[in-house]
Amino acid sequence: MKTFNFTFLLFFTVLLAACGDKSSSGNVSAEPQQTYEWKLVTSWPKNFPGLGKAPETFAKYVERMSNGRLKIKVFGDGQMVPGFEVFDTVSSGAAEIGHSGSYYWKGKAPAAQIFTAIPFGMNATEFNGWLHYGGGLEMWRELYAPFNLIPFAGGNTGVQTAGWFKKEINSVKDLKGLKMRIPGLGAEVLKKVGGIPIALTGGELFTSLQSGAIDATEWVGPYNDLSFGLHKAAKYYYYSGWHEPGASLEFIVNKSAFEALPDDLQAIIEVATRAVNQDMWDEYTAANNDAMRALVDTHGVDMRPLPDDVMAALRVASAEVMQEQSAADPTFAKIYASYNAFQQGVSKYHQISEMEYYKNREGKE
Repeated sequence: MKTFNFTFLLFFTVLLAACGDKSSSGNVSAEPQQTYEWKLVTSWPKNFPGLGKAPETFAKYVERMSNGRLKIKVFGDGQMVPGFEVFDTVSSGAAEIGHSGSYYWKGKAPAAQIFTAIPFGMNATEFNGWLHYGGGLEMWRELYAPFNLIPFAGGNTGVQTAGWFKKEINSVKDLKGLKMRIPGLGAEVLKKVGGIPIALTGGELFTSLQSGAIDATEWVGPYNDLSFGLHKAAKYYYYSGWHEPGASLEFIVNKSAFEALPDDLQAIIEVATRAVNQDMWDEYTAANNDAMRALVDTHGVDMRPLPDDVMAALRVASAEVMQEQSAADPTFAKIYASYNAFQQGVSKYHQISEMEYYKNREGKE
């Protein structure tokens, strides 16, 4: 009996070992998972605070979450292509992904401007609500589909400042003939009140302002404006940012490249863009106040609000521009109708929530 038990045990042990060997050899001979290398082109200087940091953070998130299966090399403005060529570069597949602002592509699709900012429109919280839960993202993707592109929200700067001016702005008359770097729908509004909008990338701002090629420029806000040293080129710094109340950035992905990825890597891109979208806004919220103090307290910047009559004129001009854009392009009209309906609804709630809270927090009547 003992011999039988020993023989059986020995046979069973050998059988388990054989099964284990098969299992092990199966793991060794398994096909390694495919890896991918993508190029990401941007409209910003390499590693520029906020705007330029976002694509770098995105690339790190993707590589880490994919365990190195998807590696993304980031190119700043001009390193692979100029900043205004990001859209075409990604659309053609020369780069798989880009990071920019949708209002730069108004020549491709006028309605693209809506997805960066509308003058006197929604702030970051409201815009993200519309985009992700109000149907905005679906319309954005429908708009970009003919270009073989899939857009994702890629960060938000929050409310921007009105910009840097070489001379005082005391009335609407001071805007007439003013050469100002300003993109998107804000440029159309400036034209309405007699200004001359100029299209420039970020890297061109300082020298253009310093040389007098332009009389004024908007960029983002204290955090980025301090980095560019714009306070050395213009004396007057005005707020608030009527033109970009919550400027949203974008990741645009080549549709063919995206669909060539396995499902898990597609999901990683979706999650990473959402994370970066929030991360950028957090960064600006934290950094703008310190930068504003440095500009005012250390550099003696003259920071002041735009006069009420100037703001009123810009508000009227903005309404006219939105009517004209909607009349000229049915797609613009469709998307703006959705945007505007969401803004009207959320504004009513924010009257009794955010705005009421700010008033009570500050003890103002």
